[in-house]
Amino acid sequence: MKKRLSISDIAKNLGISVTTVSFILNDKAKEKRISEAQTKKVLDYVAQVGYKPNQLAKSLRTGKSKTLGLLVEDISNSFFANIADQIEKFAYDFGYHIVYCSMNNDVNRAKELIQLFYDRQIDGFIIAPTEGLTEVIQRLLKNNVPVVLFDRHLEDLDTNYVISENHKGAYEGTRFLLEEKQAARVGMITIDSNQLQMRGRMEGYKEAVCGLEKKMLVEKIVREQPEEETIQQIRAFIAENQLDGVLFATNYLALSGLKAIKRYNLPIDKLVSFDENALFSLVEPAVSAISQNIPVIARQVVDILINEINGKSEGLVQVVVPCELIIR
Repeated sequence: MKKRLSISDIAKNLGISVTTVSFILNDKAKEKRISEAQTKKVLDYVAQVGYKPNQLAKSLRTGKSKTLGLLVEDISNSFFANIADQIEKFAYDFGYHIVYCSMNNDVNRAKELIQLFYDRQIDGFIIAPTEGLTEVIQRLLKNNVPVVLFDRHLEDLDTNYVISENHKGAYEGTRFLLEEKQAARVGMITIDSNQLQMRGRMEGYKEAVCGLEKKMLVEKIVREQPEEETIQQIRAFIAENQLDGVLFATNYLALSGLKAIKRYNLPIDKLVSFDENALFSLVEPAVSAISQNIPVIARQVVDILINEINGKSEGLVQVVVPCELIIR
């Protein structure tokens, strides 16, 4: 394997000092009163040979890797995929790159990934936390590592976070089914989770249903079970309760619900999903959506984290972003 070119190699080949080359490559030529001719000579040579600085060595010198860690539940989920795309674009505007991983709702995997990123000297963390991460995130904060949580936060931890109006969004979606769509029996299909965003959506559904003196009908799905089991569970829940309206707590549950409705020809067409999905505008029956404002969430997350990294934060920043009900 060909040896990687170093600063000392460049200095030797050009007959100048390593210190001079280092100053020029770190944009300190004017500050150190290095001539324009000398600067041009070095930069032209670097461009000619395609030299790339060792980022690890640079991070050791500057204390910054210019890299952020993004940890989400499942990067294949459309919500997390879209928000990762937006975060990556906004971070790039500040000169940062994103490294992201899926935690798969596994606390041990999450802890391993956070430690891995910490060991790689990630400048800051953006985390959609699974349950059981309070201690490890607290340790990051004690070590002065910038952290922003999003999508959900942890009740027993004071930190920066950006979340959506889960309660209000679910409330408005349920009221839409009950009043605008005139559904008589509206059920909620959610995941069996104690995460704050899921609890907020459940409370929003409950408030809307009880406010109109309707019966609460809730089905909880185990997140890790095979989709075929989820489809059968949704089918039974809709049929046995004679539902004419459903609020799905996530877009992937709504997709499984559509498969159940299509496969078994279930007589229900009043559907709302928390989270948008591109397919919802194409399928029949139509699915209205409680859409989270992904660009605003991503922008807030990146701004808060960059301010933390640059020492410009004046305390905890906790943002709640409104949702939009997209009616179909």
